[in-house]
Amino acid sequence: MRGLTKSFGAVRAVTDLGFTVEPGSVTGFLGPNGAGKTTTLRMVLGLITPDSGTATFDGVPYAALPDPIRTVGAVLETAFHPARSGRNHLRVYCRAAGLPVERADEVLLQVGLADAGGRRAGSYSLGMRQRLALATALLGDPGVLVLDEPANGLDPEGIQWLRGFLRHLAHDQGRTVLVSSHLLSEVEQTVDRVVIVGAGRLVREGSMADLRAGADGAGTVLVRSPEVARLAELLRADGVPLTLDGAALTVTGRTTDEIGARAFAAGVELHELRSHTSGLEEIYFQLTAGQGQFAAPSPGTTDPEGASR
Repeated sequence: MRGLTKSFGAVRAVTDLGFTVEPGSVTGFLGPNGAGKTTTLRMVLGLITPDSGTATFDGVPYAALPDPIRTVGAVLETAFHPARSGRNHLRVYCRAAGLPVERADEVLLQVGLADAGGRRAGSYSLGMRQRLALATALLGDPGVLVLDEPANGLDPEGIQWLRGFLRHLAHDQGRTVLVSSHLLSEVEQTVDRVVIVGAGRLVREGSMADLRAGADGAGTVLVRSPEVARLAELLRADGVPLTLDGAALTVTGRTTDEIGARAFAAGVELHELRSHTSGLEEIYFQLTAGQGQFAAPSPGTTDPEGASR
C-alpha cells in the first residue's frame, strides 16, 4: 500500500497510508474504532476506489489480477443464505470461480467443519460462520489472506486453533496473512509484525521486537525489597533513574545483573528482581492515546451538569 487516501464527504477516513505486508509472516492490522482499518481493507480489495494512492499484490491491483480467487482470499464479513448448507454455499463459489466442487469438502475439513457441512448455514453459531467464511477465502488456495476480525465469535478452543492455523499458513506454507483484530492479547501471540493506525494515518509499523524495544527504551527493571528505600538512595547516588512506590522500585536504564550486583555489594536483601517487557496492549494504548473515535468517560465520572454516568 502506498499513499492510500480516502474521504467520504467531509470525513477523511484514510490519509496517505502506506505499508508492506510480507510473505511468510502474519501481520496484525490494529487501530481504534474509526481508525480507517476497514476502509483500507476495502480499498486493498477493490471494493472502494481510493482518492489517491495504490494497493497492489506483487505490483498488480486487485481488479487487474487475472485469477483473483487463486491469489487473494478475503474475509470482511460473514454473509450466507440461511437455508443453504455450508457445503452448498462453498459449491456455489466453486462453480462461479471455475473450481472443482470437491474443493468445498477439502476446505471444510481444513477449518474443522467437515461434520457440519450438510447443515443449514442459518443454524451455525457465530464461530461456525466465521470458520465457513475462512473456508470460502481458502477455496482458491490463495497465497494472500486478508482477514477482518476472524476470531469474532470463536470460543477459546477456536481462537487457539485459529492462531495455530494462521501461523501454519504463513510460516510453514509461506503465505502472506494480514489480520485486523481488536483482540490484542491474541494478536500478540499470533502475529510477527504489527501495523497500527490512528485517525486514518500510520502510527507505527514493525516487528513485535521492534515495538517492544521502542516502548521499553533502555529497559525497565522491577525490584521489591524490605530495604527498598536504602537501595533507592544508593541507586540515586549512582545517578540511576528510578521511581519508588511503597516497597517496589522501578529502575530505568539498568539491567537486572547490574541492580543485583549493586544490591549484593550493599548487603540489601531482594525479594523480587525482574525485567519488565511491555506487552502489545500497553504499547497499543501508548501509541493510540486520544485517537479513538468514541471516548467514553471513566466509570464514576460525571458530566458537566453533575449527572453520574
